[in-house]
Amino acid sequence: MVNAELKGNTLRVYIYALKKQKVGVREVQRALLMSNPSLAQYHLNKLRELGLVSEVNGEYEVVREVKVDVMRDFLRLGTLIVPRFVFYAVVFTVFAAYLTFAGYPYYELVPVLAWFTVLLLGAAAAFWYEAARAWRSVPSP
Repeated sequence: MVNAELKGNTLRVYIYALKKQKVGVREVQRALLMSNPSLAQYHLNKLRELGLVSEVNGEYEVVREVKVDVMRDFLRLGTLIVPRFVFYAVVFTVFAAYLTFAGYPYYELVPVLAWFTVLLLGAAAAFWYEAARAWRSVPSP
């Protein structure tokens, strides 16, 4: 049910609320460049009816996190929403950098080390590319 309802502007409002933790109607209207506050209120009420946010004194707070559509490939770290690929890219980049700088004197002795470093750099590049693609696929709040 949530998958069908959470799309378009409602998804944009939900992503914005995830990033900010607590939001107000006017704040959402201004941040997402909506034409009037009633439009922001409509989408926030829709999220409340879906059980994703709660309202206390005019402020809406996310009470349940769901992974729908493009959000399946993302993790939330506090107020930061990051693609999963970033973590893989960082690991491969660190290993490749370590082998490049720490293993440099041994490349003449072990040519396999050079090929392994190239392989790690290729994997890191692929994960960075996928992370960038995932970031571009999220509807901007």
